Amino acid sequence: MNPIFQRLALITGEDALRTLSKTNVAVFGLGGVGSWCAEALVRSGIENITLVDSDTVCVTNINRQVEATIKTIGEFKADVLKRRLLEINPQCDITALNKVFSREKKDEFDFINYDYIIDAIDSLTYKLDLIEEAAASGKTLFSCMGMAQKLDPSQIRCADIWESSGCPLARLVRAGLRKRNFQGHFTVVYSKERLPRHDEIAAACGTPLCLCSSKTMCGDAAKEWCTSKKIINGSAVTVTASAGMILASLVLRDICPA
Repeated sequence: MNPIFQRLALITGEDALRTLSKTNVAVFGLGGVGSWCAEALVRSGIENITLVDSDTVCVTNINRQVEATIKTIGEFKADVLKRRLLEINPQCDITALNKVFSREKKDEFDFINYDYIIDAIDSLTYKLDLIEEAAASGKTLFSCMGMAQKLDPSQIRCADIWESSGCPLARLVRAGLRKRNFQGHFTVVYSKERLPRHDEIAAACGTPLCLCSSKTMCGDAAKEWCTSKKIINGSAVTVTASAGMILASLVLRDICPA
């Protein structure tokens, strides 16, 4: 047994720990939720993990994302997080994909070998695409709804997508799934809390740190990503990280039932 997980084995037993080490999880979206979920999975004995995110680290990510530090600004999130996770457990087999998941690109992803799929995607269209593909693959999906404009992690809940309520993103997801004639079921992590925005505070940081630091990575497309957003909501690590931990716990508890 890997001594890293000795304390975990006291809860799960060694057989479950061996199952965890062989389980393959794909995390789509490595922001304030997905990055913490990925770290929690690796610290919980998952040794096969795929990290999917096309974004690079921005200075405004630092308040809530595991991989975001002053030193990693401009680097691809998936690459930075892979480095960090291998420092936690060098035995891990980690695939970092610096790309967006979409219906058109689904064949670029190894759904056959995923046991669990974590959806921490912000984009509604890509989120719906992933949900459909996860259902078609028959793999277990755990999906996170909106965690912006919230400060109270105690209000986070888990429910079937059709039974969730009070979350604007979940409402949009349900509406989108109905339009696609999707009738499947999957567990979502959501919160009913909604706090007001302080619009007198600029949403973009307004500094060069917001720019991709390498033309090699971003080419002529380098720009403030904030300028392409219709609306930018506030996020707190105490909430996003809690949601990520809950997503990871859903995988852990599914493999190691009490």
